[in-house]
Amino acid sequence: MNGDDLQRKLDDIFDQGLIFHGFTDYMRDYELVVHCTADPRTGIPPANLRYLFKVCVVARIETSVPPEVWLRSLDERLIDYEAGVDLDGYVWGVKWQMLYPGARIVRNSVEARRWTDALAIPFHEVEIEGNGHRMTLVFSDLEVTEVEAGFAPFVVGPGGPDGKIPLG
Repeated sequence: MNGDDLQRKLDDIFDQGLIFHGFTDYMRDYELVVHCTADPRTGIPPANLRYLFKVCVVARIETSVPPEVWLRSLDERLIDYEAGVDLDGYVWGVKWQMLYPGARIVRNSVEARRWTDALAIPFHEVEIEGNGHRMTLVFSDLEVTEVEAGFAPFVVGPGGPDGKIPLG
């Protein structure tokens, strides 16, 4: 995947709703689930897209909520929309965040170059920002697929881990 193809895929999530992000249950790839909408006049129906950042070797997540807003947002009622909607603070309970200003490729990334040299496959670095989090990802490839409503990126299974140990 070249930089132009990657940027086109990333441009599609500008100003859309991020509803989940985290490592996959097999822990190699990082995923974002984005609810994408268009102006209703276009007739384009909303879609839930899974952005799978394959072979993700770096995932740095930090808040994009300023400290003065955090200070007003510590009340536990803010994690539930109904309980927190009328409070003064960031209402965590909306359960999504706007991807604005969106995503950009870090050109000439030192980290991407280091991983490209080490593994002999191309790596890219992107920065993705929403109104809740700022993410930096270093990965090899990006796969975008549509997922149906009810898609569960991670499910806790019965009995915990099966005891297998990764060999390395």
